[in-house]
Amino acid sequence: MWSKLQSIASLLLVHSLVPATGVYAWPSPPPAGKPFLHKIDAENAIIGNDFWNLTVGRQFATKLYYKGVDLVGDAVGHYVSYNGAANNLVLINAEIYKETGDYTDIVFHATEGDFHWVLTPTLLGAYQYFVNKALPDLGEFRTLWRLANDSFTYGKSRERNELLPPLSDILSSTKVQDETWQRADGSFITKYDFASFMPVVQDEPDFWGVYGPLGGSKEPGAEQIGSWYIHPGVDYINGDHLKQELMIHRESATGDTVQLNMIHGTHFQTTSDDHFPIGKTWGPWLWYLNNGDIGDVEKRQKEELKNWPYEWFQDENGYHSRGSVSGRIVNEDGQGANHAAVFLGDNKSTKSTLDQGAAYYYRTYADHAGYFTFKNVREGTYGLRAFPNGARTLSDVSTTFSRDDISAVADKSLDYGTMTWPTQGRQIIWQIGDLDRLATGFAWAGPPHEHARSAHCPANLVYTIGESTEEDWCFVQWDLGTWTIVFDIPRRWKDKGSAILTLALSAYASGVSGNVFANGQKIGNLTSGVLPTSASIYRSATLAGEFSQWEFPIAAGKLAPGTNTIAINVTRSQQWHSWMWDSLILEWV
Repeated sequence: MWSKLQSIASLLLVHSLVPATGVYAWPSPPPAGKPFLHKIDAENAIIGNDFWNLTVGRQFATKLYYKGVDLVGDAVGHYVSYNGAANNLVLINAEIYKETGDYTDIVFHATEGDFHWVLTPTLLGAYQYFVNKALPDLGEFRTLWRLANDSFTYGKSRERNELLPPLSDILSSTKVQDETWQRADGSFITKYDFASFMPVVQDEPDFWGVYGPLGGSKEPGAEQIGSWYIHPGVDYINGDHLKQELMIHRESATGDTVQLNMIHGTHFQTTSDDHFPIGKTWGPWLWYLNNGDIGDVEKRQKEELKNWPYEWFQDENGYHSRGSVSGRIVNEDGQGANHAAVFLGDNKSTKSTLDQGAAYYYRTYADHAGYFTFKNVREGTYGLRAFPNGARTLSDVSTTFSRDDISAVADKSLDYGTMTWPTQGRQIIWQIGDLDRLATGFAWAGPPHEHARSAHCPANLVYTIGESTEEDWCFVQWDLGTWTIVFDIPRRWKDKGSAILTLALSAYASGVSGNVFANGQKIGNLTSGVLPTSASIYRSATLAGEFSQWEFPIAAGKLAPGTNTIAINVTRSQQWHSWMWDSLILEWV
């Protein structure tokens, strides 16, 4: 009993005395210049160094002190969870996992796995990583901060760097759907506006975070504070080059500033429920504190990338057992697969590359001649996939390149030579939009993520081949009405046979259905239950979601010399639900 009372008294003392440096006054002060773990009991501990410290409870870490200011305040703090907030990890029994002269690795244990904080004597922030022991099959796994809304007033993603909406704005607006509100002036607030494409491509890292006046100071020139996530290695994150995720938002119930770290997410996908092997490791990534200077974060990011894979880190799955994989992809004419998106993932998988997520994944782009290289690939056997990504040589290719049994061997550079990408081999009659799994080039498409932009697209549209331009085609079709493509078949093609209409969708959200017609005769339909559905469009996506592609045969004689039409007629609609276009191609078989 006496020892328990001592622990409680110690905890109260630690929380009540905060010196100007921002480091707690300890009953027994930790050695200066050294990271520390002060274990209060099995469920509570304090970690930190001379510059910051954090109280970690069984689910939530609070009282994040820096320069005498609590950066969490009345907010929830730091936690780790899966399947939304339904399952918060109970992280207890803190201990020092490893300690050297350079760093201290502190681990907190949960039934599902171990969460680590790696501190150095001078680092503002910490490296973090998670090792799986018993996570269930899941789609969403995340770490996050919910921070004081007076200190962190701005958000920075890949697409936005702006003031977060104040809670008062949300409370005075009308809720119209999931975490989305409409102001009196008609504009919208949604937590998905700060979503962005994830920085998952090799050598194209990025960072995201929140920043503002330290302690909520209103004084001109007040000191600033920033909290950032930097991922120099991204092979533990699910999905391909078009992976998007929620990163930052204002918590609508409390006003907390939310900084998300979706290390396995599904916000913009059809499904990505995965079964993870024991020992799978997410991270290490860097949670970084600074004075809010974005230039400083950019510099730090470059340093982290230069040092990755980290020499100091080890795991049981061969973190340092890495090699490189290279090759060249050409089309059937021998042209290089210019700027193809090349993906190294699950071997012999039937999942889309966007939905793969159980293991480790690598993404890069081929150069203008089709050459590609994956660096620092964990030893193993992979499936190689490639899809068009906007270059002219692949803009009309509706096939996906695929090759399995690609090996990566530690300390070796394996070159798989020249590989040929079989294309559909058909003659194009016309095409609207490049095949690149994006709505790029169409009206109203493009960053940043923004709610309700689909409302700008008309119910009825006429597009004339040879006269209309790509910008005349809108990125989303959702309203009751018909979009008609008018085109001429020259007499020299009078003896051509059957044709195929390919409709490539960069995204689809259920609730909209339609029929497809060639010269007034129905040749197919687009509808829920058939199309892979994601929440991307009503979650502010403006370029992509879950890609799908559909081919509709047109029998010989149905297209004739002279004027012809293809029509897509929406028969059932739902606001902010729709399909998002990638490309439409009509070809002779």
